[in-house]
Amino acid sequence: MSKEKQITVGVTGMTCAACSSRVEKVLNKMDGVNAQVNLTTEKANIHYDPETSSIEDITNKIEKLGYGVHVEKVELDVYGMTCAACSSRIEKVLNKQEGVQQASVNLANETATVEYNPGMLDQTAIIEKIGKLGYDAKEKANKEEKQTQKEKEVKTMQAKLIISAILSIPLLMTMLDHLFGIAIPETLMNPWFQFLLTTPIQFIIGWQFYVGAYKSLRSGGANMDVLVVLGTSAAYFYSLFEAIRTIGDPSYTPHLYFETSAILITLILFGKYLETNAKSRTTEAISKLLQLQAKEARVLRDGQAVMVPIQDVKEGEHVIVKPGEKIPLDGIVVKGKTYVDESMITGESIPIKKEIQAPVIGATINKNGTVEMEVTKVGKDTALASIIQAVEDAQGSKAPIQRLADVISGYFVPIVVGIAILTFIIWFTLVTPGEFEPALVASIAVLVIACPCALGLATPTSIMVGTGRAAESGILFKGGEHLERTHQINTIIFDKTGTITKGKPEVTDYTGNKSTLQLLASAENNSEHPLAEAIVAYATEQDIELMDVDDFQAIPGHGIEATIDGKKVLAGTRGLMKKNDIHVAYLEKEMSSYELEGKTSMLIAVDGRYKGMIAVADTIKDTAKEAITQLKADGIDVMMLTGDNERTAQTIAKQVGIDRVIAEVVPEEKTAHVKKIQEEGKKVAMVGDGINDAPALATADIGIAIGTGTEIAIEAADVTILGGELLLIPRAIKLSHATIKNIKQNLFWAFAYNSAGIPIAALGLLAPWIAGAAMAFSSVSVVSNSLRLKRVKI
Repeated sequence: MSKEKQITVGVTGMTCAACSSRVEKVLNKMDGVNAQVNLTTEKANIHYDPETSSIEDITNKIEKLGYGVHVEKVELDVYGMTCAACSSRIEKVLNKQEGVQQASVNLANETATVEYNPGMLDQTAIIEKIGKLGYDAKEKANKEEKQTQKEKEVKTMQAKLIISAILSIPLLMTMLDHLFGIAIPETLMNPWFQFLLTTPIQFIIGWQFYVGAYKSLRSGGANMDVLVVLGTSAAYFYSLFEAIRTIGDPSYTPHLYFETSAILITLILFGKYLETNAKSRTTEAISKLLQLQAKEARVLRDGQAVMVPIQDVKEGEHVIVKPGEKIPLDGIVVKGKTYVDESMITGESIPIKKEIQAPVIGATINKNGTVEMEVTKVGKDTALASIIQAVEDAQGSKAPIQRLADVISGYFVPIVVGIAILTFIIWFTLVTPGEFEPALVASIAVLVIACPCALGLATPTSIMVGTGRAAESGILFKGGEHLERTHQINTIIFDKTGTITKGKPEVTDYTGNKSTLQLLASAENNSEHPLAEAIVAYATEQDIELMDVDDFQAIPGHGIEATIDGKKVLAGTRGLMKKNDIHVAYLEKEMSSYELEGKTSMLIAVDGRYKGMIAVADTIKDTAKEAITQLKADGIDVMMLTGDNERTAQTIAKQVGIDRVIAEVVPEEKTAHVKKIQEEGKKVAMVGDGINDAPALATADIGIAIGTGTEIAIEAADVTILGGELLLIPRAIKLSHATIKNIKQNLFWAFAYNSAGIPIAALGLLAPWIAGAAMAFSSVSVVSNSLRLKRVKI
């Protein structure tokens, strides 16, 4: 009988005792499960028999009941990974760990992202698990710490490389004798002189490979270090054996391969050095974003303005910002007025006017007036921090195309070792029977040429450069999978208000008296709709004082209903009037004329009687037509999905070149329309504001949120376009195409390199030192190819 296990699972979504009772009842019906569910703590204490029920069964059962299972996410820096086999093994082991929901390990930026059940294990246990595999894991360091650590690592690597190169140069000269018969000093050919030069390289400079190989083998895996150690050790110890033979027989001419061992290690270090330098350039986007942030803020404390480091500023404090200075953090203006250049965050090149109560974004530049602002967001809550986090998350995530490389790399090293052994046997028994040296050289070449580094770097480096390039352009991809899927899009659905149009409409026409306008504006003041803002602004310009509202209700897709000073106020569509038995049919001609001009008209009724009409126009964004023209030129179908009336929607659509329009759709119906288009076999992207259109954005194959500085809807969509610049949408699709093309190139060359290199080495056509140089070149070429994305035209 198996031993019973106990776990604690966080359950989310329970609202009452009936919920907890239901979860408990259903869990206890499972074989071998005894559960107690606590509503107050939102936790389920579960005893279960692992032979009859698994953790996955239990969590799936909870989720099928409509509740969530609480998970936490930790990001760790992982040190010691040398190739794809390392990252693949860590990921595989973590995903098998009880309590881990999902683990993703990224070789390129040396991180692990783990989602786990905190009731079953904690961050320390995860770090220990990685440690047992032979790698060091630590809680993710801040950017400055990691950069400092990287610089130190590069300097150490550089010092090792220089020493190794100096010691290897005399040995390299011996190859001239082997290859071309060129006479060199007799001392260089002395086996013990070569031994003295090679030993420090093999066991001091190259000790890192022995440590890595030991840790990998101890944990039951095999990585690049294993191949390097096997290859170089075989060359070193065979040469040492040959040198020892000269002691007993001074006339014996030894066959030495000390230079093979030394030069291989030097070349591998050189390749790693170039690779590390190239990889550091893949994160330039993060560095540039970090440089945007102000380092200090002029904070008002005890009536004095004092310069304070940005990390010491607290929410609610008041900060003085002078002309030409960066806005230090997110906040609102409480005194003064100015214009702010927000281009580095929103992409909007024209400075924005900021008066009292206007929001300001950290890292933007105050142009021409001194203002006092109240800090509303600090640290990771600021807009810039959100952007940086989004880029980091995207760079750390995996694209589905990487799965093939991960699967192959997991089995790659053991297969290569097998091929090397088989190569040795075939050469020793069939090709050159009884001759040890040719068999040894061929097997060493196989071991060295087959390093899976290039395979492991092929996808993540492209993703890192692609998402970084996108962020610099104002495009935030939520993850690598979204960057990959975007290139498949063949249909784009646009929302109208705030997406194709500027979302800042103005009142163009009004028929009604002043008291009706007062009631209308007072009611609309409770609405968050852009049209409501235009009406309130119009009334304010007329010096109309707003009244208190007793009751207010927004009717999505139709209008509003409010009670003010005992009067029932209605404002909205024909349908709203008809539903409330208010006769407006005679106004059809007037309304139609407004709508044909692209204006949205609203009818106003007070106490069941028609009182007036107001027309509002929302102007089209400057680049909307150009963006849609580009999309259509790229073969993408473009549609509009809006809650506005048919005539207005058609007018706007015609102006920007959209042929297919679905109008008068309430928000909850948008999802159904997206699904219907997907059922036609289309790969659909939905473009909206990321808040009102959230369900449709989530349903689409790719959700694209139009973000503005303080409302970056990262959580609402897969892609966020900062500043609302629609030309970034075709650029995002082009960048996705370019990145996927780049990944495929990398994977092709990585596979082709190993597929061609191993048989050539096995045939004895590749000297080990050339194989080492080729191996180093393969990793550098993959990273260099990825870096081309920084220059691709989008």
